[in-house]
Amino acid sequence: MILTVAQMQEVEQAAFARGIKAADLMEEAGAGIACVVEQFFPIDFFPNSTSDANCGVAPVLASSSIRYTLSPCAPEAPGDSSPEASLERSLMSGTCVVYCGKGNNAGDALVAARYLAECGWKILVRLSFLREEMAPLPQSHLQTLLQEYDAKCIEKISKIATYPLVLLDGVLGIGAQGAPRGPLATFIEEMNKLRRECGAFTVAVDLPSGLDLTTGVPSECCVEADLTVTIAYAKTGLLADTATNNVGRLAVVPLTELKSSEGDEGSLITPKLLQASLPSRSFDVHKGMFGHVGIIAGSRGYLGAARLAATAALHAGAGLVTLYGLPETYELLAVSVPPEVMVKPIACYTDVLLESLHALVIGPGLGLQYHSEILEIIEKATIPCLIDADALNALAREMPSLLKAHGPRLVTPHPGEMERLFPRQDRTRVAWATDFVEKYSVTLLLKGARTIIAEQKQPLVYNTTGNPGMAAGGMGDVLSGVAAAFLAAGHQPREAAMLGAWLCGHAAELSIFQGTASQESLVASDIINNLGRAMKNLRAGVF
Repeated sequence: MILTVAQMQEVEQAAFARGIKAADLMEEAGAGIACVVEQFFPIDFFPNSTSDANCGVAPVLASSSIRYTLSPCAPEAPGDSSPEASLERSLMSGTCVVYCGKGNNAGDALVAARYLAECGWKILVRLSFLREEMAPLPQSHLQTLLQEYDAKCIEKISKIATYPLVLLDGVLGIGAQGAPRGPLATFIEEMNKLRRECGAFTVAVDLPSGLDLTTGVPSECCVEADLTVTIAYAKTGLLADTATNNVGRLAVVPLTELKSSEGDEGSLITPKLLQASLPSRSFDVHKGMFGHVGIIAGSRGYLGAARLAATAALHAGAGLVTLYGLPETYELLAVSVPPEVMVKPIACYTDVLLESLHALVIGPGLGLQYHSEILEIIEKATIPCLIDADALNALAREMPSLLKAHGPRLVTPHPGEMERLFPRQDRTRVAWATDFVEKYSVTLLLKGARTIIAEQKQPLVYNTTGNPGMAAGGMGDVLSGVAAAFLAAGHQPREAAMLGAWLCGHAAELSIFQGTASQESLVASDIINNLGRAMKNLRAGVF
């Protein structure tokens, strides 16, 4: 469920009226935020790390140091005669800088910092106001951090040379109105500069400070977060088209005592939503129980698309995968795909209508020379079909073919393909997707930084996973193979689309945060290589 700011505030007030304490909610929220941070930066992330039974992240010796200046509110470092002295510190783990406003949003961030400190993180605190001006709960948590966890309040950061460096944005909460000014604006500018110039990873607590949670419009001074950890429920402004670059990746920390029966029925795709869709397999299963995926893809110069889609379908659990090739591509496909993929020669693509399949992928790397055959398959196939890439381009020339389809259709356009299918005009992405499925009785997976899945008479769902490294060729081919594997196994198109989008996005995250890839080096094959780990994490409820 997605709530407005007013609805979220009503939920909180109702909880307080039932006797729920703000301190308990803050503790649960902070613990959840810390858990998400540690999932992005697990123990394996730190070089030369060792296991720690209590928290899963052990302190390690970092190769660099951080220079910072102590503020008068922090205790003096041993051996220093002045709290203003610059210190060089060798760090035993990551560094987390907590940016605090006056309110309870800062309290959530400080609780999260306490949990991170227990796991070996170095904690530094930046206060936008005097400690005495903070709300009582945040003040209390700040005092605990300073006295019991060797945290430091700092006036400025003159040098950062440590990694990972996480910035916790606890400056403004959901009740904030208007553009940030004064010290709040200074903090936001500092966080954005550290992200751009020092590789800091910014985590917004509930919202990026400076974002209007009602409209989703960022102020001129607004935090650019890599990750927003929204508390209890997603808020409408976080999903606006205008908010994407400031929100970044989305995660939800549910609070057990905050429940709502009102709000938008749309939802974020989370492990909790998907876990029942990926149960553990019975011991006596066989390949015939997980479906046969057929793939029509690949033409001269574009055989890689066929290989990626077929390989992805294998790694997503398809029982059988057959790639169909015309005489001019059959031999090239046969020698380029994994041995587990069957490659079958056919005289023309419409021959697949006679094949015994459970799902069909049409389009990756196919070219437009088979326009009429593609349209005939889209119309006549009675099995679920995933329509992508060049099949979408063929479809754009004759959209009535989609209206005549005899079976379930999952359509997976990127924005350019969607524009050719159904011009956007002045619609938001939400309206664009909604209007499309109202006209065409299909399941739509509209790709983008915030992928939307739409279907008639069903609430919209928004994918939460992924990163900018996925802006590379072949990612859509992998998604097609993964989603088709779930279609062949018997999942409905909407469910297959949700699983495919979440797993591919999370596999991209694993490639970077727990692998060797960067946003620049990430390729589609990395997604395939990390699908198994993504599925394990889905079952475990990670992220």
